Amino acid sequence: MCGIAGLWLFESNKSTDLTNTIDCMVNSISHRGPDNEGIWINSSGRIGLGHRRLSVIDLSQAGNQPMQSLSGRFVIVFNGEIYNHHELRIRLGAENGLKYHWRGNSDTETLLASIEYLGIRKTLQSCKGMFAFALWDKELKELHLCRDRFGEKPLYWGIIDHVGIGFASEISSFNSIQSFSKRINKAAIHDYKFNGFISAPQSIYQGLFQLLPGSIVTIKADSQGQPPHYLPKPFLWWDSEKESSNAAKSYLTKSHHDPVDLLNKLHGLLKEAVKIEAIADVPLCSFLSGGIDSSLITALLQETTGRNIRSFTIAFPEESKFNEAPFAKAIANHLGTEHTEVSLTASDAQSLIPDLPKLYSEPFADSSQLPTHLLCREAKRTGLTVALTGDGGDELFGGYNRHRLAPEIYRKLRYFPNQLKRLLTKSIRHAPLGLLGIASDGLAQEKRQKLAAAIEASYSLEAMQAVLLRSCSIKDIDRSSLNPLPNASTEEEQLMLADVLNYLPSDILVKVDRASMAVGLETRAPFLDYSVAQMAWQLPLEYKVQKASKQKTGKWALREILKHYVPGQLFERPKAGFAMPIGVWLRGPLKTWANDLLDPSLLQQYGWFDPDEVSQTWKKHLIGESDQMARLWPILMAQAWLAEWSGS
Repeated sequence: MCGIAGLWLFESNKSTDLTNTIDCMVNSISHRGPDNEGIWINSSGRIGLGHRRLSVIDLSQAGNQPMQSLSGRFVIVFNGEIYNHHELRIRLGAENGLKYHWRGNSDTETLLASIEYLGIRKTLQSCKGMFAFALWDKELKELHLCRDRFGEKPLYWGIIDHVGIGFASEISSFNSIQSFSKRINKAAIHDYKFNGFISAPQSIYQGLFQLLPGSIVTIKADSQGQPPHYLPKPFLWWDSEKESSNAAKSYLTKSHHDPVDLLNKLHGLLKEAVKIEAIADVPLCSFLSGGIDSSLITALLQETTGRNIRSFTIAFPEESKFNEAPFAKAIANHLGTEHTEVSLTASDAQSLIPDLPKLYSEPFADSSQLPTHLLCREAKRTGLTVALTGDGGDELFGGYNRHRLAPEIYRKLRYFPNQLKRLLTKSIRHAPLGLLGIASDGLAQEKRQKLAAAIEASYSLEAMQAVLLRSCSIKDIDRSSLNPLPNASTEEEQLMLADVLNYLPSDILVKVDRASMAVGLETRAPFLDYSVAQMAWQLPLEYKVQKASKQKTGKWALREILKHYVPGQLFERPKAGFAMPIGVWLRGPLKTWANDLLDPSLLQQYGWFDPDEVSQTWKKHLIGESDQMARLWPILMAQAWLAEWSGS
């Protein structure tokens, strides 16, 4: 796990000190790789590659980067892990008769050798891992930029004004280029306001883009050896929508499915994914929330390693209604892990929040970024370098409430007259929670609002997904900006795949990558092993979303596998997500911080939000008229980001 950056200068640019610029670019992301720094400049002095290393596999100097292939043709800067690289080395020898003089045991060297002998696209198809890399081909004078299947590792790229074409793991690296203008991308502001994050391929700055998950782009030199003054079109070497469709066909054509066989196959694939992702030359642990996904990964990791592993969970000791730590502790006790609870209090939040814009160098408003970062920081402080997570389980196996409830509401209410829907939503907003089947807890108001919003938006599955994902009302939705859902066999699977394509890489994986790499901790997500994903897409819907008694439950197959390790009563409970008591804190210890950022003059100065509307929303929240945290947090995070970066 590392940080990478690079710059290919236009021939007309004579003034840029390339070595110094690359050094500044990688030093700005030194947190991603505290163990080593390396820079490579080509013979013409026009292209430079930089690398910051977090040593995980092969801790020796043989794993340092930038790394050249044995022939000297290729130079690479690589961020991530190739989990099956030992297998690839064996296959290179067995299938291609390769007698290679290996200099070390790093996966980067394996990747270079495979590219040299098999080509880049065939190599990518063979790799199991998470990665983003830049590869310079000296012979063809081509720069290849590549990103992994699901977008676990970030990669930004674009034309830097009149300087050249650059790339980096984090967008903050481009601030090290003196002439970088930092013009705000207005389309990205709209996307952020709508989502709370910026979806690939956009970025917050004009001219810079996120490379889409599963993409590769090749930038070729012109006859003078300089890069083009335009950006070539990336190519999808892995298309999750097509892969999902192809995988589904292999089982949809069969009339009978043996549940035992399918569950055993999935169980075996998950075991193998955890096994290869547990390979590291440094200490590792698991993040255990007490939910289905993290509990299963923790159980499999313990089984794989054959020892009591370390597990970590977050706790909210001041807000018992949000605190799921006791559930995680019960599972840890049953499994016998060496368990650590990391407490997050209001005072902790006060000290952490000012750092968030520095960690997330674009506006980002998933409030669980706070506990995620704290969890990573504490794991690193105890001497750990790698953590396995349950990320991806919800998106692939129907874990979010919207996957189950939205299709049901849509099928039942889409043809209801709007007047009846308005009456129904009005009743929901004022009815006692018990009548709605909603427990009276700290999440009650949010659940009520989501249910009402879903009914209002039931004219369209796309609109329902939008309001449920963003915790907003139908009046906040611009119908013209709604993207059609991807193709899938059922409405439920359409929503799951939509999350795989956008919410997973642009929210969940961004949150985890920045929170962990800020402290030099590597996180790995076994559910995103592509063999596991393909199996999830092959499974019939009832293995993901299944009706149990009066209501549907998600992740049925994962629940059944988890029962091999943990009694059902320890994990069978309603999904709460990584809920945070931020709404409560904003009325208390975070009030002054929020007041400063929501000052009308500051809102007017930055110009992203209407000061009058924000003031009204803030007032409603403060007096307790309604919980406006879902609206306020994106505004606060945008204002904090602007305060941190707009003048830098």
